[in-house]
Amino acid sequence: MKLRILYHGNCFDGVSSAAIFTKFYQATVAPGAEVFYTPTMHRAGNAFDRDQFDGDENAIVDFKYCPDERLTWWFDHHQSAFLSKEDEQHFLADTSGKKFLDTESKSCAKFIARVAKDNFGFEDDSLAELIEWANIIDGALYESPAQCVELRSSALKLMQVIEGERDPLFVEKIIRMLTERSLDDIVASDEIQAKLVPILERHWSTVELIKERSSYDRGVVTFDLVDTGIDGYNKFIPYYFFPETTYNVSLTQSDFRTKISVGSNPWSPRPRLHNIAEICEKYGGGGHAVVGAVSLKREDLELGKQYMKEIVQQLSFAD
Repeated sequence: MKLRILYHGNCFDGVSSAAIFTKFYQATVAPGAEVFYTPTMHRAGNAFDRDQFDGDENAIVDFKYCPDERLTWWFDHHQSAFLSKEDEQHFLADTSGKKFLDTESKSCAKFIARVAKDNFGFEDDSLAELIEWANIIDGALYESPAQCVELRSSALKLMQVIEGERDPLFVEKIIRMLTERSLDDIVASDEIQAKLVPILERHWSTVELIKERSSYDRGVVTFDLVDTGIDGYNKFIPYYFFPETTYNVSLTQSDFRTKISVGSNPWSPRPRLHNIAEICEKYGGGGHAVVGAVSLKREDLELGKQYMKEIVQQLSFAD
């Protein structure tokens, strides 16, 4: 039996979801199944290459729905879970009992664990720490901006490796580690330390760069990293330097997309007034009520700048 898992790439919750689903599947559905992994990324247009569904069973975790008949398992928790109304109707018509959505869940990892326990009687105590941290990280349930920017815990260090690693085979190795080892043990390993040291150096360099490039006005921090080669960063850095802000909006560019990232400050002195997913959906993106993004074609940089300006205007407070 071959299982293919498509997971949200370069995302701690996506990687955790893949590990938890793996343990559930091999323990409950098909012991001895061979599991293969494919990272998925938000991009302009269709989110999937249909030849990715090459398993005897295929699963998507922590990512948008696909109406392909070869998709047998699906778990997501994003408000923007569907690329179209037709996709949503396809999901609603499904009677397999293997496709699940809960937009109220802080993390997909915890959602999978809950469904596995409630619907299939599977529970593994060795996964408890991973589930807890996935919920903290994806739900932004940190004690303070300093906790998630200063990266003192093993989970947060591993998060930086996952978010910064460009080799999907190495991330796959991390997924397999998470099915067998504790977070402390994984982070202490030589292969993770070899990745972590330069990643932490880049992290602190990015912290300083965002500090230099950020500007604050009427409840919104903005910055542009397009010319830096940085296409990913710790999303809580703006709140580390601007605790008074309610929102942050940034523009980055990678080799395959131009991206507008939109977030809200969990510790803001003023309440969030907007559903960020709904704003991003207007521009072809999506996400959650508190965080979202818009992915455009790489060459659509000027359009990205225009969209960014419009989003900032929508989020800005009157005073």
